[in-house]
Amino acid sequence: MAKKAATKKARHAAPPKPRMVREARPAKMPAKAESAGDEIELAVRELPERAGVVIVGSLNMDLVARTEMMPVPGQTVAGQDLMQNPGGKGANQATAVGRLWSKRGVGGGLGAKMIGRVGEDLFGDAMVEALRLAKVDATSILRTRGVPSGVALIVVDRHGENAIVVSGGANMRLSATDLLAQRKTIESSMVMAVQLETPYDTVACAIALAKRSKVLTILDPAPAPPEGLPESLYHVDILSPNQSEAQLLTGIPVRNVEDARRAGEKILARGTQKVVFKMGSQGAVIVGRDASGMSYCKHVPGFRVRVVDTTAAGDAFTGALAVGLAEEMPLEDAVRFANAAGALTCMKSGAVAAIPTRAEVDKFIAGDGK
Repeated sequence: MAKKAATKKARHAAPPKPRMVREARPAKMPAKAESAGDEIELAVRELPERAGVVIVGSLNMDLVARTEMMPVPGQTVAGQDLMQNPGGKGANQATAVGRLWSKRGVGGGLGAKMIGRVGEDLFGDAMVEALRLAKVDATSILRTRGVPSGVALIVVDRHGENAIVVSGGANMRLSATDLLAQRKTIESSMVMAVQLETPYDTVACAIALAKRSKVLTILDPAPAPPEGLPESLYHVDILSPNQSEAQLLTGIPVRNVEDARRAGEKILARGTQKVVFKMGSQGAVIVGRDASGMSYCKHVPGFRVRVVDTTAAGDAFTGALAVGLAEEMPLEDAVRFANAAGALTCMKSGAVAAIPTRAEVDKFIAGDGK
């Protein structure tokens, strides 16, 4: 009996048969870009479900004087009646997004959100109300006690060219702490656009927060610092300078497509993924690298229009570019869309008042710029 019990106990103590372990399958890879310019489009499509564009930046009240000729140092010239218009590069871009966003885009609803600061003054009230009228979510715009709202003094000559002096005011109080408190506004967006009318540390924080959440980043490097752009600000998905800003950043005069290619390659070497040069009447130039690491350059022709005022043309371009990418347009199509928005903006006076609607841009493109 003892022997049988021992045998039974040994049988029960036998080790269990090893379980079959399935070999781990590799993660599904994203579809390969058909062309070099499609990489940004694919990056947006891989994001979790999000909605719209967030603009982190400045709000200024634009005080505009039109004159026959631009004064030189020491010269006084006569001007027309002073105009007061809500503006600032950040607010202009947010207005462009609000007016251009289509319900056909991912997320629908309000496509524009803005993070910034204004003073506790009449200019601040007017600027926030103007954004709301442009269908921009302004709930993340903060009031700043004891500091005036930003102001821009703008002179426009008879050719539509302008010179601008900006007094930053409350814009310069926008901080990294403010952004951390508003981080959900960034994380819930598909695309974020920033400029340089707020402190550089704040801009760098916005870029870091967006990149950590895989939000596509666009930097409009204006006003371009004469001492050069801080290294951390080059690490964006798209950097979009105009010709004068490109020269300040690279030391290369950007007059044509070949100049843009050389300047673009210099910027790419600093860590930027794509460069989209705003080239005025020439349109825009895209410079990037393909999957093999080779650089490429693509000219997207502009639209010929009668220029009245170029004040907000670059901001309309940036806002439209952000909308196009958030709506999953291929990069080249988004740049053509941005060219059209910028061209239409040049045909009217003012900043916010000149930025077109989606219907106007779609009609303009459908008519091939007519």
